[in-house]
Amino acid sequence: MTASTTESGRSIPPDVVLSAVADEHRRAVLRSLNQTDQNVMDVDALADLVAERVRNGEPSDDEHRRRVYIALHHVHLPKLEACGMILHDTETKQVRSATGELGQRLLSVVEPYEHASDFVR
Repeated sequence: MTASTTESGRSIPPDVVLSAVADEHRRAVLRSLNQTDQNVMDVDALADLVAERVRNGEPSDDEHRRRVYIALHHVHLPKLEACGMILHDTETKQVRSATGELGQRLLSVVEPYEHASDFVR
């Protein structure tokens, strides 16, 4: 596997890309951003979508949504931003996809394996 490139032209090593998409919350972030018209979303709206996605579309209660928001803020968004897959403006609370087509291709590759527990180890 070769290094991938973000829209900014920055090269992302394969191990970093795989680590970034290994977590269901980060995949939900990328999937949510890729499904918006402008690939940008407010963190609050993003937390709502991610909370629903990690519960397979089931409505999220306030406590679960709060935990997802905190995890996004402290773990998932910084990790995605560090590898150049998103841009997070903490002042405006906006998150923008920086992967473009790369993000869509990554998600299509990992989608068949979303439920890893289905596989015998």
